[in-house]
Amino acid sequence: MHRLFFGKTKVMAKALGLTPEDSYRDNLNQLSTYLTGNVGLLFTSQPPTEIQSFFSTFIRSDYPRAGSTATYTFTVPAGAIYSRGGEIPIEDDVPLPHSLETTVRGLGMPTRLVHGKVTLDQEFVVCKEGDILNSNQTRLLKLFGSAMAEFSIKLIACVDHPALSYAS
Repeated sequence: MHRLFFGKTKVMAKALGLTPEDSYRDNLNQLSTYLTGNVGLLFTSQPPTEIQSFFSTFIRSDYPRAGSTATYTFTVPAGAIYSRGGEIPIEDDVPLPHSLETTVRGLGMPTRLVHGKVTLDQEFVVCKEGDILNSNQTRLLKLFGSAMAEFSIKLIACVDHPALSYAS
């Protein structure tokens, strides 16, 4: 059985206990010091070694966030814009819906509608390899399905049940 909690870290820390006196169980309050930033709590009946083994190899593709670094150059070719921005052959792609023209133009692409198709007069570089991405670039990359980031989980602390001994 597994339960995964993401939420306000201060609320999760308070629930575990901030001091030994208000700790829900022995040593649980020691976990509250790790509850800062982008973290969550996993409660499971599996042994810690099995969980550590699983998450050590768990990596998924994800869309980049503002402030991350571009891992490759992404360029949308001139002409009609397709849903994958030129990353796959045109015969395997579909044109970008005309309803998204104002959206992509608002994100910085100099687009226009020609006979109901969203088009570019010249190629548009969304990002170059090594660029620090801004929010417009990340929204365009997501719109075109370009997942250039990796999602992984780093385990930082463990309380082993049933002994509830603290291990880091």
